[in-house]
Amino acid sequence: MYALVEILGKQYKVEQGKEVQVDLVDAEVGAKLTYDSVLALVDGENAKFGAPYVQGASIAATLQSDIKDEKVRVYKFHRRKGYRRTQGHRQQYSILKIDSINA
Repeated sequence: MYALVEILGKQYKVEQGKEVQVDLVDAEVGAKLTYDSVLALVDGENAKFGAPYVQGASIAATLQSDIKDEKVRVYKFHRRKGYRRTQGHRQQYSILKIDSINA
């Protein structure tokens, strides 16, 4: 069984017991989170789709950790003008462990 859920404006495919990497969630590590914005539930041949959300369905998850992605270098350059700029960025993510999918 898996579900399509909307977390912080983005859609993710989640399964019970698996971990999913989402954008940074503003909560303490170890916190229990519940998401009601379930777009679809699929259990083998049975599928239930919402318009836009499935009524009564929710996802229970635990915040495992907060991580940073690899550094991305942004380099700007204009030829023959002496213009060079370098900037770095590291995106932050949260790891959620899916405890249960409630239909």
